[in-house]
Amino acid sequence: MLIPGMEADLAQGRAGTRSERKQAAIVGAAAEVFLSTGYAGASMDEIASRSGVSKQTVYKHFSSKEALFVAVLTQMMGEADTAVHTGLPQVENRAQLEAYLLDYAVRQLTIVLTPGLMQLRRLVIAEAQRFPELAKLLYARGPARAIEAMGSAFEQLAGKKLLQFSDATVAASQFNWLVMADPVNRVMMLGDAAIPTKLEIYRHAEAAVATFLAAFLHPDKR
Repeated sequence: MLIPGMEADLAQGRAGTRSERKQAAIVGAAAEVFLSTGYAGASMDEIASRSGVSKQTVYKHFSSKEALFVAVLTQMMGEADTAVHTGLPQVENRAQLEAYLLDYAVRQLTIVLTPGLMQLRRLVIAEAQRFPELAKLLYARGPARAIEAMGSAFEQLAGKKLLQFSDATVAASQFNWLVMADPVNRVMMLGDAAIPTKLEIYRHAEAAVATFLAAFLHPDKR
């Protein structure tokens, strides 16, 4: 089974050069193997077999198992990043601000709380002592990227006198963890059975947005 969102990249790879198609197949197979067996248990022989290429071909594209895992992590986090961060729409008043924040929160939770991304997060945490660079990469492509993008959006909203804060990064971090902390912790510890329903995600996002606006809404908009 492919990771959600990876099918499009593999389809694009099939339309590219032979080398690009092989690389896409290797990354897709590697994602399946890493997430099903863990990093230590992943076999380059198994990845080669699933991708339909020789082991030598795998090493031609990726110098090591770690390099291949980085490619998988980079692709999966890149897909999630593109899906979540769609830019700042037209936001001119409180109602549009609330709608924007709610849409962002629901989208972020829905995308992050997928079995594949949760498995990836657990896997990187499990390997953090042996491979700290992988954890740094996951953090940079995940939480740090989310806070950076939201901080930039919040600066624009402050310029429109919709939000008020002394530090955009702090405000973005507060929003990010109001949205993410409890649902992500539950799924990380309790597994896929703890993934919330669409209605639960929506209600949690509503509460997070309300708490955030109670602290950061510009006084003129209260």
